[in-house]
Amino acid sequence: MEFLYEYGLFLAKAVTFVLAVIAIIIAIAGAAMKKQHKKGELDITDLSEQFSDTEEDIIHALLSEDEFKEKEKADKKKAKEQAKADKKSAKAGEEKPASKAHVFVIDFNGSIDAKEVSSLREEVTAILSVAKPEDEVFVRLESGGGMVHGYGLASSQLDRIRQNQIPLTVSVDKVAASGGYMMACVANNIISAPFAILGSIGVIAQVPNFNKLLKKHDIDYEQFTAGEFKRTVTMFGENTEKGKEKFIEELEETHVLFKNFVSERRPSLDIAKVATGEHWFGTTALELGLVDSIQTSDDYLQAKSKSHKVVAIKYEVKKGLAEKFSKAASLSAESFLGKLLQRNNIFPG
Repeated sequence: MEFLYEYGLFLAKAVTFVLAVIAIIIAIAGAAMKKQHKKGELDITDLSEQFSDTEEDIIHALLSEDEFKEKEKADKKKAKEQAKADKKSAKAGEEKPASKAHVFVIDFNGSIDAKEVSSLREEVTAILSVAKPEDEVFVRLESGGGMVHGYGLASSQLDRIRQNQIPLTVSVDKVAASGGYMMACVANNIISAPFAILGSIGVIAQVPNFNKLLKKHDIDYEQFTAGEFKRTVTMFGENTEKGKEKFIEELEETHVLFKNFVSERRPSLDIAKVATGEHWFGTTALELGLVDSIQTSDDYLQAKSKSHKVVAIKYEVKKGLAEKFSKAASLSAESFLGKLLQRNNIFPG
């Protein structure tokens, strides 16, 4: 028993030490970041070239050496003939063939507070500065939803694409629920993997209340407000029936706004049937009209690369040395604690 006590004490000290180190590193990194103005940059990747290179590599691997040499000769001959034909057309004053239309690819992997919207707005702005009506914006969306105002803004960013008459396609490979579906429904076209999760057109709020616990320990909690409904429910005070009713009323109001938003963008939906807060897999979502086709983002983009130039656009904020160090230290500490807890069969929750 004494051994267990000593061991537990040692473990507690070790965990405390690690957490203290993490806190110091984060504080130093935070101070360093405040001094620097964060600047982001666009990372542009030619996905068409990637598809083409992959295809070439596989063909090379499948062909014998002689077959590959023959293919190279044929490709060079074809390129030479095309260059000659282009030159001849230019001399004759003929117009050059139109360049390929573009598919601009954006990835949005949303968190609860939709903080990724700051990068999304930069990506959308960059695309709109060059996109033409014959182009397309393709969003690979993954989100289980979150805060209303965050996802409302994210949806508005995608709506900018529609307002500029640029076709918008949203692809859901895993999940687009609640706020995630609020974003998806803005698109002209929604595609979904068969087992992706979609829908959850509803509103939820969970508020723990510790009032009974505080009373049990003779702790008073005082809250001062001006305005009858400045605070409807509270975590520490005693909630009134009137306050609860007002809170539910606010949730219902938000739900109505959500339903109207979806209905305006997908008018063919039976909104009463799908706005129950339920979610569905892709195949059922297709039957309900929540999506337009069953397909993965990989299949869609690979097919598009045959006729379009497919380009991925990503906005990233440059990270300073202190920030990179603090993140690495944080991940290392998390890994250490995880292994420690697993080894000793200690699990949270």
